[in-house]
Amino acid sequence: MTTRLGLGLPQMRQYSIGKDVPDVARAAERIGYESLWVFERALFPEPATQGLYNMAGVPWPDEYRNVADPLVTLALAATATERAELGSSVLVAPLHMPFQLAKALASLDVASGGRVIAGLGTGWSLDEYAASAVRPFEERGKVLDEIIEVCRAVWGPDPVGYDGTLTKIASAVVGPKPVRPIPVMLAAGNRRAFQRLVDHADGWLPAGFSAEQVAGQWRQLRELAEERGRTRPIRTVLRVNTAREAKPYEGADRRPFQGSVEQIVSDLVEHAALGLDEILLDLQSGARDAQELKDVAAEVFEKARAAGV
Repeated sequence: MTTRLGLGLPQMRQYSIGKDVPDVARAAERIGYESLWVFERALFPEPATQGLYNMAGVPWPDEYRNVADPLVTLALAATATERAELGSSVLVAPLHMPFQLAKALASLDVASGGRVIAGLGTGWSLDEYAASAVRPFEERGKVLDEIIEVCRAVWGPDPVGYDGTLTKIASAVVGPKPVRPIPVMLAAGNRRAFQRLVDHADGWLPAGFSAEQVAGQWRQLRELAEERGRTRPIRTVLRVNTAREAKPYEGADRRPFQGSVEQIVSDLVEHAALGLDEILLDLQSGARDAQELKDVAAEVFEKARAAGV
């Protein structure tokens, strides 16, 4: 059985969002991609006092200077497609009020005919939290917990009731309701986050580092699920951010998924062997425009399938 492949939608400044998002979404669906994805980057601090992913001294990519809103981007893709799932990898959940986010995701699911995947994470940027967060950075885990609970409540049967720190719903009719239960997937990389995922979420959104690292985390997550008595399967979607230039990475010659199309496909083969359900390819940063993004997406898809991915 082949691994499902998803494609990151164009959100960066080299794209004309209103024209290019529907165009790329339609093309991706024709090519055979089974899902379309967005990420969230609220701002670009200048000067940046915090390294990328909170790693000291690692600069923010220049592409992050201009990133379109993820929910607007997904709405544009929803109107242009019929089958592909529409997911976020990830929404920085604590930058959003729980009730409004639940309503927006439900509305998007109805508009798309039941194709939304709610991929959530806590984020890492102190500047983004200062500008937009509903609670301090130190409370991000608690906020994510409440967001998941509010989403489940709002998406569930009426009357809706919820009594939380940020959200108070005495008793109300809340619509529209999602077409089907929206899968909640979480970015997680430590035991506390894994426990939240095992207890409260439908799936996992790992990042595309080395196959050995991903395999180790996947093993830990499955062991924890068994330990906590979870019997439901955990859906997995691996995000990989590609780059044309191969750069040294943690003692290796390069970071995975950097370099030529052939090298990216070779890395896809290695990661597909881990048995994850799906791999999301974000190719947008290396493309000059939408046409090049579509061309590269088609080439990668064709060669990946030929290689058995």
